[in-house]
Amino acid sequence: MNSPLTLNVRRDQGELGPEWDALFDAQPGLQTSRAWLQASIEAALPAGTHPQLLAVSDEAGPLALVPMLAGPGRAAGSLSSPYTCLYQPLLRRGAEAQTITLREVGRHCQQWPVTRFEALDPAWPGLGMLRRSLASAGLVIRTFDHFGNWYEPITTRSWDIYLQGRPGSLRETIRRRTRAAERAGVRIDIAREGPALKNALEAYEAVYDRSWKQPEPYPRFNAALVRTLADTGVLRIGILWRGTTPIAAQYWSVTGGTATILKLAHDEHFKSLSPGTVLTAATIRRLIEADGVAELDFGRGDDPYKRNWASSRRSRIGLLALNPRTMAGMREWVAHDIGALLRGFRAGRRVRSSALSEAEPKPNLKD
Repeated sequence: MNSPLTLNVRRDQGELGPEWDALFDAQPGLQTSRAWLQASIEAALPAGTHPQLLAVSDEAGPLALVPMLAGPGRAAGSLSSPYTCLYQPLLRRGAEAQTITLREVGRHCQQWPVTRFEALDPAWPGLGMLRRSLASAGLVIRTFDHFGNWYEPITTRSWDIYLQGRPGSLRETIRRRTRAAERAGVRIDIAREGPALKNALEAYEAVYDRSWKQPEPYPRFNAALVRTLADTGVLRIGILWRGTTPIAAQYWSVTGGTATILKLAHDEHFKSLSPGTVLTAATIRRLIEADGVAELDFGRGDDPYKRNWASSRRSRIGLLALNPRTMAGMREWVAHDIGALLRGFRAGRRVRSSALSEAEPKPNLKD
């Protein structure tokens, strides 16, 4: 490819004209969409940072979009947040185009002591090229584990078949608690579009405020996302009501055959009804039978409850690109490597201690 490249740094996705739509449309998930990008910029940026959307074009048009952020006195990074389950640059198809694009990303990152990429899929085909591009810019690359992502492939539109694959304890809890909830007069609403979504979001936030959860790190993000997607049919907000009181709430996205849970909460005052389990079961049943999803995605983290609903786990990783020509980059490099050595040493000690404990003679309890 010999056509000249143009790299422009944009502050908002609204600065990207309709010629960029094909690049967004080629991505299968919500989190690489215009709507997600807009909600993140509007309501989920750390204080003091600003977006840097690296927009790369050649003579044929848009080549790549790499959403990043930066701020004064702060390292640069991928434009991701605590809500991001998957971060991935948008690249036009073609290995040569991708290689040249990521080379531009490496050059851009040279200006920062530390650049942190989060929520990356280790199976993403562009990951190796991103590493090489950063390294060719003279940056030291380190990888870290970021979070686990539990998911369940769905090959049937039968709720009963899905349920057969769940632990017996969960099946029994669903059976008993659903009956108890029905006797208690609860009802379930699942909103999809328009004004119903707005009302459901208000109910969700009321439940969240009464739940066990910590305050939202970016409390405006949910409203920004719902407003952006209100008429697209992508969102599902499920509310479990007792009378006029919402007692459990959760919301999902459905794109490309994948249903991803974004948030959930329940009112601790009604814990005896297992409202979270009852609502999750009803919502998943709707997703399987009515939406015909091919995968349930349980988002970020290894929360114990997820193993009941999903049987598969994949990793999300991060990359640190450290500039050794800066004091801050050198400090981060040394701190990361020393930390890795200490963690390895402690893990080795635990293994040796466990082995020695198992090898010790056990007392004769008959004596």
